[in-house]
Amino acid sequence: MNTKTATIIYWSATIFMSLWFGASGFFELTGNPIVWGITQQLGYPPHFIYILGVFKIAGVITLLIPHKFLRLKEWVFAGMFFDITFAFFSKISVLGFPATVDAIIAFTVLSAAYLMFRRLYPANYATVAPAMVS
Repeated sequence: MNTKTATIIYWSATIFMSLWFGASGFFELTGNPIVWGITQQLGYPPHFIYILGVFKIAGVITLLIPHKFLRLKEWVFAGMFFDITFAFFSKISVLGFPATVDAIIAFTVLSAAYLMFRRLYPANYATVAPAMVS
């Protein structure tokens, strides 16, 4: 796969995930009754919903800045992975398998975005600091 194709896949998947998480974060912060109802039905407290909203919006902003904050983007991808994983298992245990379709789609798109991110930005930027010698 060439760089142009990887870039197109990366940005397509990243924009999709940014729209997904951006809308979710916005609805969590604005108290959307549908989002809040589902989240509370899954057993999460109200203060947790606000925290999710703040971190989702911050993550989306980080992802959409090209060629910057590469290490922070790794953390954003990890946070999205954990969010989707927790949503999947919460939904499957409380609401049943049909409610997990969105999590499965999100995980698939997130995986494509992350794989292309790794292809475009090899891990050489994350060099380890030399050990301190006494």
